[in-house]
Amino acid sequence: MPLANWSAAADAASALVAGWNEGDAPGGAILAFDARKIHVAVAAGLANLATATPFSADTVVRYASVTKHVLAAMQRRHRAQVALEDPLGRHLPELRGPMAEVTIGRALDMTGGLPDVRETLSLLGLSVHTATEAGPLLEFIASLGALNFPAGTEVSYSNTGYRLVETALARQGHAFEDFLQTEIAPALGIQWHAPERWFDIVPGLAPGYWRGGEGWQLGTAGLHLSASGSLTGSARSLAIWAQAMLADHGPAAGVLAEQAALRHLSDGRPTRYGLGLTHGTLGAVALVGHGGSHVGYKTYLLLAPAAGVGVVMVSNREDAASYTLALKTMAALLDQPMPPATTLPEGLYAEAGTSHWLEVKGGTATFLGAGEALYESGDGWAVSLSAHLPMRLRPADGGIEGEIGHVRRFFQPVAADDILAQVQGHWSCPAYHAGFDIEGDGLFMGTGPARSRATLRPLGEGRLLAETADGPWQKQFSLRFQGGTASLTANRSRVLTYTTV
Repeated sequence: MPLANWSAAADAASALVAGWNEGDAPGGAILAFDARKIHVAVAAGLANLATATPFSADTVVRYASVTKHVLAAMQRRHRAQVALEDPLGRHLPELRGPMAEVTIGRALDMTGGLPDVRETLSLLGLSVHTATEAGPLLEFIASLGALNFPAGTEVSYSNTGYRLVETALARQGHAFEDFLQTEIAPALGIQWHAPERWFDIVPGLAPGYWRGGEGWQLGTAGLHLSASGSLTGSARSLAIWAQAMLADHGPAAGVLAEQAALRHLSDGRPTRYGLGLTHGTLGAVALVGHGGSHVGYKTYLLLAPAAGVGVVMVSNREDAASYTLALKTMAALLDQPMPPATTLPEGLYAEAGTSHWLEVKGGTATFLGAGEALYESGDGWAVSLSAHLPMRLRPADGGIEGEIGHVRRFFQPVAADDILAQVQGHWSCPAYHAGFDIEGDGLFMGTGPARSRATLRPLGEGRLLAETADGPWQKQFSLRFQGGTASLTANRSRVLTYTTV
């Protein structure tokens, strides 16, 4: 293993965040450490634009999905009651259909096919700002029953599994906040909290920001928070926890050995997504980590266990490229090369006989609305570095072939048809009192001043691609029309069907 160069890491981190000091702008922090000491702590920008408070290593932020491995550690602590092999339905009898048969392990390792709650609600017309509560959300999930794909056949990201496992643990008397306050925070001397709602008061929490047409805006989200992404804390607190992981010490003992162990699809193929932790490489160095993204917050935890070092990156700005920042800092720390970027022939492609599409633009491949940067693999393929959206693609026969989510796929260039003219009018989903209207090349959802417009593009074979904004994010989904039905498909939700009226 290469020796750690703390000076190089500090210089790289400082250069990466230097732009955050320009003007009154939100910021973040990058820390680099080994199991004994935090050697690098670089911060820039503001923690609060209203008070001009500088961002520091002790600024409290939302960790978002970095929370996942901590919930998985809680499950491991109580595995005698909620085991990885247990079907979800054993603990949540209200679940039905194939959803009830998904195991706890598959719910946590992204192979369960569970439709993501937030993205499913989005396909019903609810915005990122719409407030929801835990009870009605669980009833909604249970009513779906269906899966995005048969469990164990694909890797595709979803927050729903963590919400359901947290609920299963709670029914056994184990609350996530109690786990933090009794078994982690006091043992390590850190301040961690897991609020259930975006609007709950968290001591010292910095606002999150995104840049809108009128400048920086406060980030808000209405979805009830689950242990898929509820954890809050500072960069320093996250680094102290990560040090315990590297040392295999205290409440973090066993986390790397057990939760970063390889998981497998039903056919035995290994995946790179474990139990809230993912695998990657940087040159000759094996990495373990996970990122997090809430509206206005970006976080990354990245460890090189064999080298005994780690990097933590947190921010309160939507535009922070958390993985890239953490990876570049780690590359400087261990003197490893960054992977070379690449691209594929640009354009819009679709997979015959499915609702699936792929768009390639500017070195990014976007599958069902979720994009990943492309890198050279060294053997003629373009690959993503993501464990939860793994891609291995190359040009073939005028299209693009390869694997996404460990599933073989072939995408052909889109050939327009006249489906748009055939599907004008109102479409409804009576089970959820939802509906949309297609008028010209627009799709309209919602009521009154909250009514939104999505632009429609043809995908061929009776399909359309809808594109609109949802807060700071771009929202994309396809509509596949067959007879009087329209199946709506996005990366994390593929189970809703509307009918014509």
